[in-house]
Amino acid sequence: MFQLINLSDSLAVSPQPAPEDMAAVAAQGFTTVVCNRPDGESADQPSRQEMEAAASAAGMKFVYYPVNPATFPGEDLAGLGRVFDSGDKVFAFCRTGTRCANLWVATRAPQSKAAAVERAKGLGFDLSLSERLG
Repeated sequence: MFQLINLSDSLAVSPQPAPEDMAAVAAQGFTTVVCNRPDGESADQPSRQEMEAAASAAGMKFVYYPVNPATFPGEDLAGLGRVFDSGDKVFAFCRTGTRCANLWVATRAPQSKAAAVERAKGLGFDLSLSERLG
């Protein structure tokens, strides 16, 4: 089983889960799944379609927002921020959870960014991707 790491009351991140883990995610009250991992990063990785089907079968919305270090922060950071701040309980994943944490920090408003950085760093996340944004 994968480990959920709570960044906030409404957002948890984790390393890559298996499709069969989506039912357990839904059982914990999550209503939206965000995949920040591009397809094909590793041979053993489930596809976006497999993860989306499993999330949908568990009754959750699925958002595909793939980024890697070269494409960070992606094409619609403000839109991703709206997903994170929607009021839904959101579960985001990538290979390790680090990209998700960086995206969360990057989407924070200026007045809450320092607290987000402190929270993510306190949980052991490397925030070098979001630090590139200034």
